Amino acid sequence: MSAASATATIRELVPLLFVQDILRSAAFYQERLGFELTQKWEPEGKLGWCRLVRDGAALMLQQACDEDGPAAGRGRGVCFYFNCDDVQALFAEFTERGLALQPPTDAFYGMSQIFVSDPDGYELCFQSAIE
Repeated sequence: MSAASATATIRELVPLLFVQDILRSAAFYQERLGFELTQKWEPEGKLGWCRLVRDGAALMLQQACDEDGPAAGRGRGVCFYFNCDDVQALFAEFTERGLALQPPTDAFYGMSQIFVSDPDGYELCFQSAIE
């Protein structure tokens, strides 16, 4: 191992999601999932990009444009897993915030999970270890 690689630390992964209507998507993440908008870029006074954070998780949204390709199939084959302390508490919070969700289910690998689809069809899984 070289000296350079001994000090190289990866600190965070923040996915960038291209969305059809950034205002709708940003509102969904804030109002339904409890994320906080911490940064934004507003070219010509219109939201074009933002960063949303909740606890130790973050993601970015960007308004899709023609050069980003068709929306159909965007995010296909990708699911974002958010590890949390208590999926039952999140289920209660999310349903209280207006989401119609299936109750948590237990995966064979020891995680209790709820699945949420965002307005653009990105799949989100919130999970906690089964005790």
